[in-house]
Amino acid sequence: MALRKSGAAGSKTSARICHAGKAPADRLGGKGRSLQALAHDFPIPDWFALIPVAGDQSDKLVVPDLKAALKRLDGGQGPYAVRSSALDEDGSAHSFAGQLESHLNVTAEDVAAAVESVWASAREQRARSYRQLRGLDGETDLPTVLVQRMVPAEWAGVAFSADPVSGRRDQVVVAGLDGLGEALVSGERSGETVVFAGTDLQGAPVQADPDLRMPLEVARAAAEFAIRAEHLTGRPQDIEWAWAEGQLWLLQSRPVTTLTNLPDPDGAPVLWDNSNIAESYSGVTTPMTFSFARYVYAGVYREFCRLLRVPDAVIRDGHEAFDNLLGLVRGRIYYNLLNWYRCLAMLPGFRFNGPMMEKMMGVDEALPDELMAQVQVPASGRWRRWGDLLRLLSSLSAMGFRLFRLPRDIRRFHVRLDTALAADASSLQRQRPDQLVAHYRDLERQLLARWDAPLVNDFFAMIFHGLLEKLCARWLPNAAEQQLHNELLAGDTAIISTEPATRVAALADQARSAPVLVRALRQDSVPDIRALLNDHPEFKAEVTAYLQRFGDRCVEELKLESRTLNEDPLPLFRAIGTRAAAPERTDISDPGALRRQAEQAVAKHLRGRPLRRWLFQRVLGQARARVRERENLRFERTRLFGRVRQILLELGKRLYALDRLDAPEDVFYLELEEVLGFVEGHATSTDLKGLAALRKTEFAACREGPAPADRFMTRGAVHVGHSYERAMPAADEDMTADLSGTGCCAGVVRGPVRVVTDPRAATLEPGEILVAERTDPGWILLLSAATGVIVEHGSLLSHAAIVTRELGVPSVVAVPGATRLLVTGEWVELNGATGAIRRLAAEESTSDSGQGEPADTTEEKA
Repeated sequence: MALRKSGAAGSKTSARICHAGKAPADRLGGKGRSLQALAHDFPIPDWFALIPVAGDQSDKLVVPDLKAALKRLDGGQGPYAVRSSALDEDGSAHSFAGQLESHLNVTAEDVAAAVESVWASAREQRARSYRQLRGLDGETDLPTVLVQRMVPAEWAGVAFSADPVSGRRDQVVVAGLDGLGEALVSGERSGETVVFAGTDLQGAPVQADPDLRMPLEVARAAAEFAIRAEHLTGRPQDIEWAWAEGQLWLLQSRPVTTLTNLPDPDGAPVLWDNSNIAESYSGVTTPMTFSFARYVYAGVYREFCRLLRVPDAVIRDGHEAFDNLLGLVRGRIYYNLLNWYRCLAMLPGFRFNGPMMEKMMGVDEALPDELMAQVQVPASGRWRRWGDLLRLLSSLSAMGFRLFRLPRDIRRFHVRLDTALAADASSLQRQRPDQLVAHYRDLERQLLARWDAPLVNDFFAMIFHGLLEKLCARWLPNAAEQQLHNELLAGDTAIISTEPATRVAALADQARSAPVLVRALRQDSVPDIRALLNDHPEFKAEVTAYLQRFGDRCVEELKLESRTLNEDPLPLFRAIGTRAAAPERTDISDPGALRRQAEQAVAKHLRGRPLRRWLFQRVLGQARARVRERENLRFERTRLFGRVRQILLELGKRLYALDRLDAPEDVFYLELEEVLGFVEGHATSTDLKGLAALRKTEFAACREGPAPADRFMTRGAVHVGHSYERAMPAADEDMTADLSGTGCCAGVVRGPVRVVTDPRAATLEPGEILVAERTDPGWILLLSAATGVIVEHGSLLSHAAIVTRELGVPSVVAVPGATRLLVTGEWVELNGATGAIRRLAAEESTSDSGQGEPADTTEEKA
């Protein structure tokens, strides 16, 4: 029935009265919808709704038929509860708790005034501010109002089917007091609290007030109501209840809104660490790169376990760990350390090789005991120990066999790679989508599933580098301080990673005699530079040769979305121009001289010890070979990833031509199997344009938002309620203190620092010391131009350490907070042997020349 307006036009609001079970759900509001949906499953006091007629927005109500509605409810005796039920109130996102007025113990004569009070509260600043703070419309229609028969409560309160404070989903929290529950909800009285285990309501409470007066019978009944309401609605519920005359009544039920931002503290813990993987995949990546990397890591490390003769049954049982070695958090790739340790536990001798794996991965801390307990270590016992010993011996024999065959396996890998990439990349431009997918599948079979040689070589590079460091420390006095183990590895001219720097220097020398060309290389656009190159045919031929060999190299080269030098050669042109315009470098030490001096020191200390000398030379030879091949095989990986990128980009062009993508590059916002499945017929969604648009928006937000910590823990669902901050925050940093890290290349230099976050748009002035968070092979053009190098992350086997050592550039890695603590233009003294970085006072820096230079120190003279 409808209440008609009376009085002055526009001064009254008419409302439709709808009794329980007959109200339209779309106008009933959150509170009313919930009561109507639960009416068949719970005892609920009778009620009706006053739904304002659309367009009438006065706070005054006409009441001719209100008395009839109240009489139908309970004979008009009262008292009543009068509550708001706005459309967006008591929903899954917004509760509006305390924002709109509610009235209890209202007499029949005062119901109309109570309704008007509720409507007026919707116009108050309190409600407006609440809506604006949550991004809701500031203005709204008048809310529906519920009029409900009051229950003469002996006990009343609230119950939560999940703990809204701690986030525990398996605990039910009941709070109540004697009499009406309004005092508890409003905060006037604190009431009494009982906490039950959600799986055992009949058992003793998990927690209860020491002087509990509320009967446990009442508390259990309220807890059962909350759990039943959750099962019926599909979401954890916050209910209000009343106990009267031996019966529990449900007064209202709404979702617990706080849980959407709370992790479950009882959820399974996972430790995330980006360690040295950020050297390959720094910052926000794309769905294509992550899905490809996840697939490659799973396949490669399955193969590694097979090479070490781990039984196939054990590998099959660990499929979940292999498939989830990596995770994606806010668009950034992380190691799932728990799964890495689970894979390690498959290997014999697990208790002894944990530290070895941590060093190989570059993690700074071991797995906490809480997580280590979840790693399935083989059971103890005499027979189990003997079996483990036999497996260990089998793995050791396999390792020895692989080491013996490694040079041959590497040669065969190169042949296999050259064969797989033999087709001219330009031929991809003419291939159909199915041909492009077939080419990718061929690469998958020939290379991605047979990555044995690079993986085994990486393993032995870590082993022999560690052995060399230990032998130097044990047999050679002061070896650690002098970085002898590093200098013994310097001067290897066969490492391909330094070739780009050598070629750039040669190109700069060639361009130096043509000032117009140098100026263009430093300032002009790519089309203008290409046009000018026609006037310098010899220089153009050398640039073309460089791009043919290193055109797939770029910053973040393992990210499939990264533009290579073949697509954008501007960083190469700028590096050549900057080098050509700078004075000749005289501050670089000779890596070969460092190596010869280190060899002389070894010969001196091991004279007269033939067995030690023989063993040392064997370890040194393997360390040199493995580190060299590690860098060279990384270059082959770059070639393979470059071809995969070309295939995917060509697929993007075909999909764009078919109007399935808005741009060819949008293919990188799809996952690998989504693209392949679209062509092969097993895709679950064919709206590629919609998927890409959705992901572009989400990943753009990841770039704008805060980055997670380098190491953090999550519990339960990874993307629910976590801040991704380090569990133990680092101590307050002294912004003026000296820094230190791991020395990688000996030498002491002074100069101004330049903090670089994006090398694609950066150039170094002569004498500057480069400061970076991480580097990869795409940084070679900057590394070769630096007087010194400081890197926040990395190890002695990281790319920055190896390349700067071969270039003879003093460097220090693993310097925590370097990019935050150092400021561009600030002068420092860098000691590449000890890893010390001394911040110079103004008078010390101004006393030097305008360029960075070797420091005249007593240590260097000695």
